[in-house]
Amino acid sequence: MATHKLLLLPGDGIGVEVMAEVKRLVAFLDKSGLAAFEIEEDLVGGSAYDAHGVAITDAAMDRAQAADAVIFGAVGGPKWADVPYAARPEAGLLRLRKELGLFANLRPAVCYPALADASSLKRELVEGLDIMIVRELTGGVYFGEPKEIVTLENGQKRAVDTQVYSTFEIERIARVAFELAKARRNKVTSSEKHNVMKSGVLWKQVVTALHKAEYPAVALEHMLADNCGMQLVRTPKQFDVIVCDNLFGDMLSDVAAMLTGSLGMLPSASLGAPDAKTGKRKAMYEPVHGSAPDIAGKGLANPIATLASVGMALRYSFGLSEAADRLDGAIASVLGQGLRTKDIAGPGTNAVSTTEMGTAIVEAMARG
Repeated sequence: MATHKLLLLPGDGIGVEVMAEVKRLVAFLDKSGLAAFEIEEDLVGGSAYDAHGVAITDAAMDRAQAADAVIFGAVGGPKWADVPYAARPEAGLLRLRKELGLFANLRPAVCYPALADASSLKRELVEGLDIMIVRELTGGVYFGEPKEIVTLENGQKRAVDTQVYSTFEIERIARVAFELAKARRNKVTSSEKHNVMKSGVLWKQVVTALHKAEYPAVALEHMLADNCGMQLVRTPKQFDVIVCDNLFGDMLSDVAAMLTGSLGMLPSASLGAPDAKTGKRKAMYEPVHGSAPDIAGKGLANPIATLASVGMALRYSFGLSEAADRLDGAIASVLGQGLRTKDIAGPGTNAVSTTEMGTAIVEAMARG
């Protein structure tokens, strides 16, 4: 059995707590013979700034480059609100995405049957929900230049962020979306703002051309991003795969997250291009939720998003679909038994701790 190199980057806040449950899961996978891992761990975000004065060190980046996959926790918090912009905790995450070439962010929004009532929408709207949002991750307004705040001659300040996309960036993310749709329900919704943004005009042109040339059998629709947000909370089950740019993907995936009941439920995968020789992709897996400093250290965090992110690593990086299915089944089983962390517990329901939830999921996996 091949041994897979994992780099764990817990980060800040509840990232440390949920990563402890990842270690519990990986230990089980090793012991059970379902997978074999070689693990390293390093700092990122505010913890890295406290130790080294930067959001991620060159040494940690070298470890990330050498790993078969990176499991990322969360970064940030008010403690680092006043650090220099270039050293802010989030800069570590952005550097990882950029230098590893992680252009494709996959964010599934799946509503487990046991949690349909935890959603802010009616059960009939979300029960059975299964959406995949494909977000372009290394271009657009988060990386475009110039990006600056300048003082004008009259004393006023002006802030500039630049939205930039090229044909190849749009093509490669759209290709990921079409390929995923072929293995799902064969429908792609491309979301942009071509009515007011030139980048949206190009986005629509490129996606349309790729669809015509390579994926005519996949259903394609174009939807303005504001309407897409509305439709996600109106009739979310109309969607299969949604592909969008960095900014709109950031917002729409968080909307989709709440359809499932909690941000603590949503995993994600960030993938690079396949290596020309090996076919392997650089990859990082992380929960969609943030560092939640208000509950950090209290054992209240929901580890499911992070554990499900490991499940995505098993599926997309290691080809271990059987182990990934077993983990998905364990999560569904535990939720079906009524176990809830505070974020998904209903009124009057006794919530379990982060550790209790992680332990229950691993035990359910052991039972098969």
